[in-house]
Amino acid sequence: MPLPFLTADRAFDTADDVALPYDDRDLWRRPYRPGPWRVGAAALMLLLASFVLFAAVIIAATGGPSSAGVIFGLAIVVILCALRMLRMGVWVSAHGVRQVGFFTTRTVAWQQVASLRTVQQPVRWLGLPRTVQGQALLLVRQGRSTEPSLLLTTHNCDFLARDGAFNRAADAVEAWADEYRRG
Repeated sequence: MPLPFLTADRAFDTADDVALPYDDRDLWRRPYRPGPWRVGAAALMLLLASFVLFAAVIIAATGGPSSAGVIFGLAIVVILCALRMLRMGVWVSAHGVRQVGFFTTRTVAWQQVASLRTVQQPVRWLGLPRTVQGQALLLVRQGRSTEPSLLLTTHNCDFLARDGAFNRAADAVEAWADEYRRG
């Protein structure tokens, strides 16, 4: 079963001369692959879910259907959390840029984007309170005097110890912005 949200299209690996190598630009796409930390955490959650599902089967076989239902529901919640974690990240299309978080999703139309820039600044390490010096891709919206939105960092789950992947992803998002802010 293909999981389109898990991998980015392979077009960025083969077409370096084309900034936007996609045929159907109306579909939301992640211009990078999920990092090993994100995939590893989701795999561990799915492993935990398999043990919880096995426990639900054992509980159901021993005669407690209501308890088995609760445990089965817990396994479903863990599976859904793992899938949501894999879906997190920055997605682009002809409509705009979408930042998918665990609980929230924010979409900004390309016409509302004033600038996208990569800056050196303290960033959170794997989303934890500890900060380290790194790079971040910031989105500044038009007509907003608030702080810019942080889209990608070199120390999040997708790009930790993968500086080249961060640079390619930041360049890809900036290329989408340049293409559609002009039009």
